Amino acid sequence: MAVKNLTLKRILYFSREYTIHDQRFLTALAESEYKIYFLQLEHNQTPSKKRPLPAKIEPVSWSAQNTNYHPQDIPKLLPKVEKLISQIKPDLIHAGPIQRSAYLVALAGFQPLVSMSWGYDLIFDAKRDTEWEYITHYTLSRSSVMVGDCKTIRKLAIYYGMPDERIVTFPWGIDLEHFSPSQTKQDRTSFTILSNRAWEPIYGVDVIARAFALAAQENPDLHLRLLGNGSQANLLKRIFEKANVSQQVEFSGQVDQSQLPDVYRSADLYVSASHSDGTSISLLEALACGCPTLVSDIPGNREWIEPGVQGWLFPDGNYKALAKMMIHASKQHQELTIMSKRARKLAEQRANWEFNFPRLLDAYHMALNSQPATNKT
Repeated sequence: MAVKNLTLKRILYFSREYTIHDQRFLTALAESEYKIYFLQLEHNQTPSKKRPLPAKIEPVSWSAQNTNYHPQDIPKLLPKVEKLISQIKPDLIHAGPIQRSAYLVALAGFQPLVSMSWGYDLIFDAKRDTEWEYITHYTLSRSSVMVGDCKTIRKLAIYYGMPDERIVTFPWGIDLEHFSPSQTKQDRTSFTILSNRAWEPIYGVDVIARAFALAAQENPDLHLRLLGNGSQANLLKRIFEKANVSQQVEFSGQVDQSQLPDVYRSADLYVSASHSDGTSISLLEALACGCPTLVSDIPGNREWIEPGVQGWLFPDGNYKALAKMMIHASKQHQELTIMSKRARKLAEQRANWEFNFPRLLDAYHMALNSQPATNKT
């Protein structure tokens, strides 16, 4: 481990994996007033092979395994984390999700701890059973500050015992210059519907497939573009084949971040049927690119989409209602043009990464200047 710079306060950023969202936070933190160390709980991917760490971020190596840790697995890692903390001597630890990385830091008794919710940890994981609920309470009671991306997460954190005044809420935001509307009019022969969520049950892409299978049979001009991959790949293909609409579906695989804006610009409608979301980054990207949206009627989406303004909502899990809305949207050419402008305006008002990111630094300042958490269970 490199010699520590004692002139800077040291932050240990401890995350479950190393996602594109972690990379964005670390890139911004690299230019902050702090010395940043990065610790990854699960090594399902490595920065050297998947995406590089920013130059000023110091990685912390340890012998964690390539596994999906559950709360019951976490205590056995405690001695290793305690050793790392004693070596790094951080002034603050930023950790999430709540029941994994943040829980481990709470067990170690370190403060100040800034716990960051990743959405699913409070929306879904905390409700699994009494053990998960207890661990959520435990971790939040030992957190100096909690960071979340929407009002839904804030309300849940309060429910699980986090004082309202120690919660910092901000949508993570996006790069509005990178994700921007097309400057030229798009000439299209079909109506393109875009989905770019992972093909996993929680994201409801199977709901989109069933809806499209119905809608495409009624309107052969509909075209569905699916990005990504996942465990439901075979199921999705069977749905399209059974309905005989496979020729109207494009499987585009993984798309690089540099190409994503063009993907949104080429679509007439962005669709997400996710059953659980805080503030969806892909939704913000679509809005910023001026793409009207059709998304599941869940609390996180309701914080962004006003029906008939930037797009529409449909009942969560109801593929028949979604199919009807797909057909309805395909006929609203003039309205979609207006919605496109409203979508971009909303992104400019609330989803600006450059404006929103400093709220994380506010959370750090609050934690560094706060009294220790009360440690009530």
